[in-house]
Amino acid sequence: MTTTTAPSTTTDPTPAPAPIGLAGDRIPFVRLVSIELRKMVDTRAGMWMLITMAAISFLVAGGLLLWGQDGGEPFTSFLGLIVTPTMILLPIMGIMSATQEWSQRTGLATFSLVPRRGRVIAAKVAASLVLSLVLLVAAGIAAMLGTLLGGGEFTLTGVSLAGVVLAGLLYTMQGVAFGAAFLNTPIAIVSSLVLPTVWTVLTAMSERMSDVARWLDLQLVTGPLTEGTMTGENWGQLATATAVWVGLPMAIGTYRILTREVK
Repeated sequence: MTTTTAPSTTTDPTPAPAPIGLAGDRIPFVRLVSIELRKMVDTRAGMWMLITMAAISFLVAGGLLLWGQDGGEPFTSFLGLIVTPTMILLPIMGIMSATQEWSQRTGLATFSLVPRRGRVIAAKVAASLVLSLVLLVAAGIAAMLGTLLGGGEFTLTGVSLAGVVLAGLLYTMQGVAFGAAFLNTPIAIVSSLVLPTVWTVLTAMSERMSDVARWLDLQLVTGPLTEGTMTGENWGQLATATAVWVGLPMAIGTYRILTREVK
């Protein structure tokens, strides 16, 4: 009696799925930015913050229409009044973006999916700048409508308009930097509002300090920027103040985020 033995078959082992962290590294940067944008508008605080900022622009324009001069306010008046509260609130929006993982305790999930924390920081910066551009466009539309309805003149130059946009982006970056440095939303908001104000008051008390303020006061050096009258010295002053109020806290915050243990 003869027996036949079936040939043995070997199957390749099923490859193990890639770890979550490694898969996250392949997430395109554009998708990371879109995720950060969604996170900023998904929460009630973030959504109402954006709605409030946009609504303020149109409320200010409406108020200037009602109580402005009879001949119609020029576009520069509308834009100047509208942009003032916007510039105050833009850093707060940047702070809320930078502190999300630490204030809402979502850092473990975020950094497990994207272990390269530098990419997360860059995505937060990009998302904050995108939203700030949207809000600045809303402010510009409100100013334009107010000018048209009031019969005013469009006297703003393109250089001044570009300066307003750049100033808004710088203030947004300042908020992101303070948020990254403190990793605590209330402390970062108070610091971003109080520290520049205290610095401005202190420098105004002495003539010698006022000379220093021309190089280190971000609010002061952005004046020529929004007016479209920048000179070579003004650009140097802007770069110096930006390094102090944006670059330094951003460097500290980046180091803290890259090295801090996530719990």
